[in-house]
Amino acid sequence: MTAAVLEVPVPVRRFRLRGAFASGRTWVGILLTVLVMGVAFLGPLFAPHGENDIVGAPYSDSAPGALLGTDYLGQDVWSRLLAGGNWVVVTAVLATLLGMVLGVAAGLIAGYARGWVDEVVMRVCDVVLAFPQIVLVLVLLSVAGPKRWLVVVVVGVSHAPRVARLTRGMTTGLATREFVQSAEALGEKRTRILFAELLPNMTAPLLAELGLRLTYSVGLVASIGFLGFASDPSAADWGLMINENRLALAVQPWAILAPVLAIAVLALGTNLIADGIARAAAGADAGTTKGANS
Repeated sequence: MTAAVLEVPVPVRRFRLRGAFASGRTWVGILLTVLVMGVAFLGPLFAPHGENDIVGAPYSDSAPGALLGTDYLGQDVWSRLLAGGNWVVVTAVLATLLGMVLGVAAGLIAGYARGWVDEVVMRVCDVVLAFPQIVLVLVLLSVAGPKRWLVVVVVGVSHAPRVARLTRGMTTGLATREFVQSAEALGEKRTRILFAELLPNMTAPLLAELGLRLTYSVGLVASIGFLGFASDPSAADWGLMINENRLALAVQPWAILAPVLAIAVLALGTNLIADGIARAAAGADAGTTKGANS
């Protein structure tokens, strides 16, 4: 008698990342994001002055070598703009990655385990979600101090419940599919089912959520700097620059508009990338892509 062979149905993964790159909005988002990140990382190398150098009178538009004029202390706005993006960009990226890792792990475990594990994880997420993100961040920073690693942790943790709820919803739907049941029947380890079977089928929504979380992180980290919770109050910081010069908008607008535009362009770029991925996953650009390839 021949033993029956149990075949494992392979899930169909319709989403391909190259589909997102066929969209013009995705490329615009990438260009804007790379531009601002290039300024944040490479800007200090091209700054004509030190970030704390006094180059002229306060709020002057005619100081020598000051392309965008000076700020409230007479420091070069252009040099501080080139030097002030590191805090916002690096902190936002690290916080987003931390929030995604924590949220995806929590959502996978809760959605697959069900039962009391699901209840505990989701109720903890509900408690964190009950606090507005900025309030939660400011309360913890005011207690422990504005340390960069703490900002990363707090902002990341504030993102995790939202990512966990999204991941849990997708996990509960996929856990009943045949390819998961077949893997369980074959005695596959739970960790392999979670990360090799379930997770790859969530690529598109999670990538879109990654872009959306990064957009929120940029705004949140800039707000932290604006409120004076940057790790180094004397260092250039886009959010802090807005706060320092906000009272002189009519006198020296570039001291405020320059960092505002940098933050806005970065947020717009990451949002366009997320939107491009989401539209590609939903097939919204399928007709456009097909027409371009024909």
